[in-house]
Amino acid sequence: MKQQPSKLKYKKNHRPSSSNLYLAQQKTFYPLTGFLALKSIDNGKLTYNQIEACRKSIRRILQKKGNIVLRVFTDISITKKPVASRMGKGKGSHNKWISIIKKGQIICEVSGISVESLSRCIKALKAASSKLSVRTTIINNYY
Repeated sequence: MKQQPSKLKYKKNHRPSSSNLYLAQQKTFYPLTGFLALKSIDNGKLTYNQIEACRKSIRRILQKKGNIVLRVFTDISITKKPVASRMGKGKGSHNKWISIIKKGQIICEVSGISVESLSRCIKALKAASSKLSVRTTIINNYY
């Protein structure tokens, strides 16, 4: 999975405030391709490492069955100045990439599974939700 965007409008952006987390977002409330999905209950921020750990844990349990669609991407950079550096001399370098998660947003979807492997898929999504820093629930659109 790609960690950062190829092109940015600005090199470094401001750190997102907590007020950005409460804006209404209407586009990712329902699964598009998958039958089972992981939906956030809280607002929060996800790092690239958390999203990658979520993807790997789902893939480890499902093995080669099913397709995983990640609906979030880390497109906001957090900068940090080096330790023991003096004040001034510009903004620090990129430290990590995060994605802002709104309440009710779909984080990942699983599709292409049979009825027999439905319980295994739910187990995989529960394992993936433990890797994330936001509370999540599992949506079942199989029936």
